[in-house]
Amino acid sequence: MAPSEPAGWIADVIAQAAEETGADPSDITVIVAEEVTWRDGSIGCPQEGMGYTQALVPGYRAVLEVGGEELHFHASNSGDFRLCADPQPPYGGDR
Repeated sequence: MAPSEPAGWIADVIAQAAEETGADPSDITVIVAEEVTWRDGSIGCPQEGMGYTQALVPGYRAVLEVGGEELHFHASNSGDFRLCADPQPPYGGDR
């Protein structure tokens, strides 16, 4: 199911971050939660040795702070967020 608005999907991303880190969800700060367009099928999380579609992909990006560390979660419109170890900026973005 695709997230429809920040209030609808950010709670799921916070829960995923809490599970990944063991942090209490109340200790997680949302820095960025936005709809974006990714440059290709890697959705801003390219992995070495993988091939990706070379087309713009609509999706979402969330940046959370947990214990002083930033965690980047990226998704396509499918809403399947993944933690991104080496985040790349979205198309047209320099963040």
